[in-house]
Amino acid sequence: MQVYYFYQHPTEHHIFVQKELHAEAELEFLWVDCTRDDVVNRADAWQKEIYAHTDIALNEFHVKDILNLEHPCAFDTMDDYDLLIFRKLITPDDAIKAGEQALEQHEKFFGLATTPISFMITPQVLITVREQGNKAIENYISRMEIILTRPLPEQNKPRKLAVTPLDLALRLLNSMVDGYLDLRVPLTRRVEFWQQELLQGHRRFSKWNQLLQENMAFQQVENLCEEQIDTLQELRDEIVDNYPHLKGKKKPERQDVMLIRMDDLVSHIERIQKHTVRLRAAVQAAMDLHFSAIANQTNENMRILAIITAVFAPLTLLTGIYGMNFEFIPGLKSPIGFLSMLLVMLITTVLLVYYFYRRHLVGRGEKSVIDMLAQQHKDQHINLLWFLDYGPIKQPVKEMIKEVEKLTKLK
Repeated sequence: MQVYYFYQHPTEHHIFVQKELHAEAELEFLWVDCTRDDVVNRADAWQKEIYAHTDIALNEFHVKDILNLEHPCAFDTMDDYDLLIFRKLITPDDAIKAGEQALEQHEKFFGLATTPISFMITPQVLITVREQGNKAIENYISRMEIILTRPLPEQNKPRKLAVTPLDLALRLLNSMVDGYLDLRVPLTRRVEFWQQELLQGHRRFSKWNQLLQENMAFQQVENLCEEQIDTLQELRDEIVDNYPHLKGKKKPERQDVMLIRMDDLVSHIERIQKHTVRLRAAVQAAMDLHFSAIANQTNENMRILAIITAVFAPLTLLTGIYGMNFEFIPGLKSPIGFLSMLLVMLITTVLLVYYFYRRHLVGRGEKSVIDMLAQQHKDQHINLLWFLDYGPIKQPVKEMIKEVEKLTKLK
């Protein structure tokens, strides 16, 4: 448990922070940062410590919600404080130590995990409960430790400190949400990998289980973003309807600033949600194209089999006629009957192949969709300025460039 005291400077009217009580300055608010290890297996003692620092008696149901690792995003209002539970995506930078068994099981099925952060907000107190290893909050605490080493007049420079518990809570949320934008590049690369796997044609795609799991992970990200947006919207409504309850009695009106920060948080989450929707649509389009290619390949195979059947049908008819057990069949006992029959069958085959060729059914060098998708082009990038290399255009362009250089030198 760490406690940070935010004071109003007595002469210069700015905020500074200390880790101990300061008798000469007026206390604006305090921040009590706790890890889940501080609460687990000692909830009663932890509540007494919180009450000793803040004079806040926490609801026992809220304590159970704080200890629940699987609790969804939620916002609840009490007479003494407001509770906000926000689930954060665990990024590769995080080093979450608590709940490793649940984390491994979560990653096994969906490929990603989330961790809850609880905020208890009053006009004079902010209490946070998080898991050890949450880099977003730990990085913010590291900046606070650096600020503590500065002289008091320099602590509010170059970036101003938070002036209310709500302001500090929004800054912590913003530091967590900003990390979401870094996930767009790896998610996009993963989708590109699945697109290449689905659209390759030299081997059969067999990773359906992994693809469905990652598709479920995208769905989970969408659901998480929707939960976060709904929860932040409830907090925004509380700011609009009951802002004096959150800002304190001595602070000037800063409702517009809080609403702007809240809208910025929501917009960042919506960008991730829309990006995830686009990625899912890209994967679904690749799957549809994959199945269309398979269906087209099946139709191609059936067409070839139908042509082969049509070619051999007359041959089968002729061999069937001369294979009947009749004593008198024209040409049966002729010395050139066998050769004549072979010649007739060859002519029939050639005529049928020529007929199908003229009808564009065979022999035109068609490629199946899978073959075209699997084709490796030498030029991976298209030159959008190809026309500049065209002879009749290339020479006038060069002359125009020379004229421009001359005019530039004259100026």
